[in-house]
Amino acid sequence: MSKFDDREKSYEKKFQIEEELQFKIAARSNKYIGEWMASKLGKNEEQKKICIQEIIKADMEESGNEDVFRKVKKDFDATSVSIEESEIREQMKKALLRAKDDFK
Repeated sequence: MSKFDDREKSYEKKFQIEEELQFKIAARSNKYIGEWMASKLGKNEEQKKICIQEIIKADMEESGNEDVFRKVKKDFDATSVSIEESEIREQMKKALLRAKDDFK
């Protein structure tokens, strides 16, 4: 095997590891958002688990996190809990930073 082939495999492996890490960070971030949302909505433990799963599913709709934002906003609107969009976005940022810290 040539050095080029070895280098190519090395880059592929690095890419795979980075992608896997980004997936884990996103999933953990969604978990934190779900926990925050559940506490704001007064959900019990079982409802909180469902909430987290729904957010994770919503994140699969499109790349980025606007799908998660829409899901969270929709859930707050459906329960008539008044919350600013800026607060949701701020919590999403905090959740992402916390998730990244978890994998350092």
